[in-house]
Amino acid sequence: MRKGTNNRDDMITNRETADSGAKLIFGNPTLCAQLLHDYSGMDLLKDVRPEDIEDVTTRYIPMFTGERDSDTVKRVKLPGKGELFVVTLIEHKSYVDYNVIMQLLRYMVFIWEDYAKQKDAEQEHISKTKGFRYPPILPIVYYEGKRGWTAVRSLSEKIILNDAFSQFIPDFQYLLVNLSGMDPDAILSKDNELSLVMLINRLKSTEEYKKLNLPDNYLEGIAKKAPADVLDVIACVVAVILRGLNVPEDELQDFTDRIRSRDMGKLFADFEFYDVQATRKEIQELKNEISGLKDENTGLKDEVTGLKDENTGLKDENTGLKDENTELRDENTELRDELLRYRKLLEENGVVLNS
Repeated sequence: MRKGTNNRDDMITNRETADSGAKLIFGNPTLCAQLLHDYSGMDLLKDVRPEDIEDVTTRYIPMFTGERDSDTVKRVKLPGKGELFVVTLIEHKSYVDYNVIMQLLRYMVFIWEDYAKQKDAEQEHISKTKGFRYPPILPIVYYEGKRGWTAVRSLSEKIILNDAFSQFIPDFQYLLVNLSGMDPDAILSKDNELSLVMLINRLKSTEEYKKLNLPDNYLEGIAKKAPADVLDVIACVVAVILRGLNVPEDELQDFTDRIRSRDMGKLFADFEFYDVQATRKEIQELKNEISGLKDENTGLKDEVTGLKDENTGLKDENTGLKDENTELRDENTELRDELLRYRKLLEENGVVLNS
């Protein structure tokens, strides 16, 4: 770890990269308060402060299944009006889960039952009295998938013959925060830390970043006013994206250090969104392939040289045979000449040879 660096992006190293960005939003009281201000559509929540929000998720761990460990529960104080529970389902799958309404219902009933038990522990059987009331629960679905959200928004829509039995069926709707379905300009108009986190969460390519058309000094303004803990969240969300792109840890660390030191003026300006490690691996594979081709080329050259040497050897051998043939011809000629001399000598001495 570098000196002077908190390295808090380690907190997400072992999480699923797809859900970390959203969970970090709801894990930070400042960002959670901004989400309630900007997207609940309720005047009652316009003045909620970060200090009014308490994360009570760990109390409700028994109601979470293994695949739902990103969901959160908050207790929100409403001065002069009691308290509110906010339960959030974080949907990061590539497909729509059409049963989220029933999951929310299970969460809400669990929370209400636990609330009654708490109050009964404070004052015996208080939950059975006429004046006992349960706190409101705001159910939120935070959806990051690329496909459109097509699941039903109210419980009654999930029930057969809901019109005929409407007076007997419990009903509620949930607040949908559909990240990919939002207009980037509408997100930018909020001009707060949450807007930046949500925009970063949407990024999948350099082209998407260029299309954002961020206002002048937008990033500088966020960097100046963001609390340190929110800068940590922004750094962690960026780390999630960069890890998803296989950016080496040392490069990722340099990038997030800039955020934590409020040097965000040109965040992503010179960054290309591609899988760094995969690209480097591809380059190395190409280099290896080129090296292999060079070796193969050298082998072919050696083979050609060998063939040339062999050809030269054959030529030399042929020349040698020709020379040997010439010598034999000369020797044959000499023998013929010698034979003629013997014949002539014999004839001179009266010896007659048969033809």
